[in-house]
This record gives sequence, C-alpha cells and structure tokens, in this order.
Amino acid sequence: MMTAIALDDEPPALAVIDTFCQKIDYIRLEKTFTGTTEAMSFLRQYPIDLLFLDINMPSVSGIDFYKSIPQPSLVIFTTSYRDYAVESYEVNAVDYLLKPFTFNRFQQAVEKAVCRRQEAAQVPQLVLRVDYGLVKVFISDIQYIEGWDNYLKIYLKSQKPLLVRMTMKAIMEKLPQKDFIRVHRSYIVALSAIEIVRNKQILIAGSDIPLGNSYESAFFEVFKS
Repeated sequence: MMTAIALDDEPPALAVIDTFCQKIDYIRLEKTFTGTTEAMSFLRQYPIDLLFLDINMPSVSGIDFYKSIPQPSLVIFTTSYRDYAVESYEVNAVDYLLKPFTFNRFQQAVEKAVCRRQEAAQVPQLVLRVDYGLVKVFISDIQYIEGWDNYLKIYLKSQKPLLVRMTMKAIMEKLPQKDFIRVHRSYIVALSAIEIVRNKQILIAGSDIPLGNSYESAFFEVFKS
C-alpha cells in the first residue's frame, strides 16, 4: 500500500485524482489540498510515499514546492501545460500527467511509482525523527553531518538539511563504517562526497569541513586507501 496526498488549486482536478485513487487498491489518498501552506503543514507531521502535484500553482510552483518538502517522497506532476516537462524530470519526477488524463494513463503513472518505491526499498535508509514526524533518508544521499550539542544537522544531496535530535555517537552506530568517517568532534563526512582535501579542510558540495588534529591520522589512512 502506498500513501499519497494531492495538491492542486482546482477542486475539480482533486476530485478526479480522488476518484481514480479509489479504483486502485494499492494506493491510499490520505488528503487533498488546494493550498501549499496546509499541504506543507501536513507533510511536516506525516510521512507519505507519493505526491500528486499540480505545477502551475498561484503562490509557488509545484516544482519549487516539491524541492522544499521536508522528506523524500515520490512525485507525479499534473498540469495543463507541456512547458514544464523537462524541469519536472530534473527533479526526478516519476511521471508528468497532462490534463485531462484518462484513468489508464493515471494508473500507468502510479504503477511507475510502485516500481520506483520497490527499487528504493533495496537502498539502505535511516528513519529519523524530525520535529514531530518521522522522515526516511537514503544513506546514499547524506553528504556530511554537523553536530550541535544534542542535535545533528544532516546535509543531503537533493533536499534541505534536516535537524535531528540525536548525538554523533548514535548516528555513527547507524551509518556503514566503510562509507562514513568522523573527521572532527562536530563533523561526520561521507567518503564518496569528498571533493578536495587541502590544508586540513575537506571540501564537500562547496562547504569547507575542518579536519581535527585527533582525527587526521585515521582519516588519511582510510581516505588514501
């Protein structure tokens, strides 16, 4: 069963998605929204698997909304315009439905989402508590982690950083040791994300991560190998 929400500023379009979802027994449409604020509030509390998302919204485009959501979810864009097709695939959308779409075309898109989800299930993930909800994070998306007392700021490839109440020791126990290394009392880095190491600074995605004296020897032993 896949859980989903739909966001569209036109209620008739939401009614179509609701009707189509009721015909597919492996998808559950949790809620529909006509505004981005309410949809974002819902997503901050409840993890879902799939978004049906209109692109041409009044306040913010569906693509920009998708980039800002606090959890990784699959997305199927719905729109009356062809102009956004290329941009939608740049954010790795499952599909792009042109209105008005038939039930068969809708079902085809949902089946693609199911396949994508099954593929993702084979990729190691962490489930982290963020604010008052749970967020799934692909371990391969983590670039580096910054420690702030009893909080961690987790920097990811494809979305905004996540702030998690957790210690450095606790997160290290969950990460594969061959892929991550602690380089400072306040930093853990993904070895695959490192771009340059120079003057005791590690460059990752345009950010300089300090290499602590007490971690330097162990880091270079692993990094050089």
